[in-house]
Amino acid sequence: MDTPQSKKMEIIIPAYRMHTQSFLNVLDGISEEDGLKRIEGKTNHIVWMAGNFVNMRYSLGWVLGLKDEDPYSDLFFQGKALDENNKYPTLDELEKNFHDISPKIFQKLLEVTDEELDEIFEMGMNIPFIRETKLNFAGMCIGREDYLCGQIGLMRKILGYPGMTYDVDESIKY
Repeated sequence: MDTPQSKKMEIIIPAYRMHTQSFLNVLDGISEEDGLKRIEGKTNHIVWMAGNFVNMRYSLGWVLGLKDEDPYSDLFFQGKALDENNKYPTLDELEKNFHDISPKIFQKLLEVTDEELDEIFEMGMNIPFIRETKLNFAGMCIGREDYLCGQIGLMRKILGYPGMTYDVDESIKY
C-alpha cells in the first residue's frame, strides 16, 4: 500500500480507493438510455448523479492544487440542478473523465502535507462545528461520493438491474 505523507490521509485514501471501485461497479451494465431515465420526473437521472460524482473529484483535485478542469462543470458544479433542456454527456464520457482525473488526485492525496490540509478553505457552510479546511473538504467529498453511489445503486434496482457488486479490480491503483 502507498504511504501518504500525512497520517490524516490514512482515513481518506482507503475510502477514496473504495469509491473508485464502487463508482465503476454501480455504473456497470447501465445503458446510456437508462442512464437518462428519471422516476416520475422527480429524481435526478444516473447520468446527472455520475456527472456530479466526477465533478466532486475535479473539485477535490482543484483544492489540492491540480489545474485540471471538468469539461462538464457547467452542468454539475456544486450540485447544479438537473435541467432537462441541457444535453448531458454519456456515461462513457463521464467514465473517461473519471479515469483521467482520479489517479492524479490519488497522487495528490499521497503527497499533501498536514500544513496544507489545515489550510482554511471556505465552503460557505457557516456551520459552527465544521472548520472549513482542505482536510474537511476532502471528507465532505468522500461523503458526497458515498451518497451519490447509494443513489445510483437505488436507481439500478428501480430500473430492474441487479444490485451493485463489491468486486475489486486490483489493477486499479487509485
